[in-house]
Amino acid sequence: MSALLAAAGAAAQVTPPPPPGAPTMPPPGPPGPVVAAPATTPTETVPYGSGMKVNLSADGTKYLRFITWHQIWSRYTKNNTGTLRAPGKPQSDQLDFSLRRSRLIVLSQLNPRFLVYTHIGINNQTAVSGGTAPTVDGKKPQLFVHEAVVEYKVNQYLNLGAGMHYQNGLSRMTRSSTINYLTLDAPLTNWPTIEAIDQFVRGIGVYGKGRVGKLDYVLSVNESFLTNQTGAFSTPLGLGTTTGTGTARVNTGSNVAQYNPQGTNHVYQGYASYEFLDQEANLLPFNVGTYLGAKRVFNIGAGFFYNKDGMYSRPTSSVLDATAIDAATAAGANALNTVATNKHDIALFSADVFFDTPINKETGTAFTAYAVYYNYNMGPNHVRFIGAANPGWGTDARRGNAVPHSGTGNVGYVQAGYLLPKSLLGPKLRVQPYASHLLAGYEGLRTSSGEQKNVNIFDAGANFYVDGHNAKFTLNYRARPDFTNVNNVRYRPEITLQTQVAL
Repeated sequence: MSALLAAAGAAAQVTPPPPPGAPTMPPPGPPGPVVAAPATTPTETVPYGSGMKVNLSADGTKYLRFITWHQIWSRYTKNNTGTLRAPGKPQSDQLDFSLRRSRLIVLSQLNPRFLVYTHIGINNQTAVSGGTAPTVDGKKPQLFVHEAVVEYKVNQYLNLGAGMHYQNGLSRMTRSSTINYLTLDAPLTNWPTIEAIDQFVRGIGVYGKGRVGKLDYVLSVNESFLTNQTGAFSTPLGLGTTTGTGTARVNTGSNVAQYNPQGTNHVYQGYASYEFLDQEANLLPFNVGTYLGAKRVFNIGAGFFYNKDGMYSRPTSSVLDATAIDAATAAGANALNTVATNKHDIALFSADVFFDTPINKETGTAFTAYAVYYNYNMGPNHVRFIGAANPGWGTDARRGNAVPHSGTGNVGYVQAGYLLPKSLLGPKLRVQPYASHLLAGYEGLRTSSGEQKNVNIFDAGANFYVDGHNAKFTLNYRARPDFTNVNNVRYRPEITLQTQVAL
């Protein structure tokens, strides 16, 4: 082939002589001035395409692909009451900067039937938390494996996989991509057991996934990670309250469930959705938050999560006298085998709907909406507090920006956004305002009069797209309930500017 190209190139440089009798052409005049063509200014960025991909075969079926992204937060937070910013230093508010996520995925297909991918990264690093001792140290967070997966395609309806994976059940948001959210972030309640019995929402196990017609599904069986709890909840004494002194001491059960330190049963979960309109990609377990008008999607889904004996509690009828308290204290973790407790299954269910559609393709407008309902059964009166990239220091669960994250009860969440016309700020910057509302009722959040206190969290903001989800800014305002005193819940402002670049 190279010889043919060389020969063709040589022939192209030979000028044949004119035929006999042909008129003689005058010699060419002096060359005119060369004027450079004006450079054209692109009106739009070039589509990102498949990104950092190295083809290992000519047809691209064998490849190695890299995906990386950073999400940086610049944030003003009015802290929950009593928050410490440093040891012994109460602080009511601050402007802080944090590394919400820093991730890298490497995936490869060396055969159309085999997929292998690795996902590593860090999360929630602030100046005071997220480090080696997450609640009191911000330095040197652990770079850890999020996913390490091998997968085999059995047929067009079924893929089987194993490893540390994100093939979660429960809801669309529970298996969401963190790159293309409609809002600033997930509500977090979509990951109810995060870092309790899983590894940052991932589990070690096996899964089956696939698509039959318009029905997309996934089922998985995982190990339940040990809670590795320390402090009060690591022994049955922490499930009660001690009153009195000396030999008159008694410890009475609180009837509040916590994660079971001896929980070793498997986790079963699944999710299925029916795709009424366009079909979504399912190579990786990352559901898209907003397509920016690229697809017309209408899905209805439902899911579940089940872990037998995942929680434990002591009822109010469980009363330990001074002798039993001393024996349990001396026994330490062995008290789990000597003090009677009640075990409770973790049984979670959800139903959701997702709609995304272009409105006017000429102007580039689009609409996105998502709604989900969760029913959580996690033992009597269980409530857990979490704050994303928490700016507070210390072990107080309600510090900083923490909100009631999960618990036994019901949760509803809805979000909607509208992609404005591309002529608004020019083709190089697109704007997408959005709003969301979370309403939760947990049986463990009650006032002194016994009234259940609902959780309302409001978010509103806008995405500013420089290059789609690959380069964007998100400005978000949150009205956050401060549950430090359940009898007097106050709302605190939180304003966040996120910078995201994804390659």
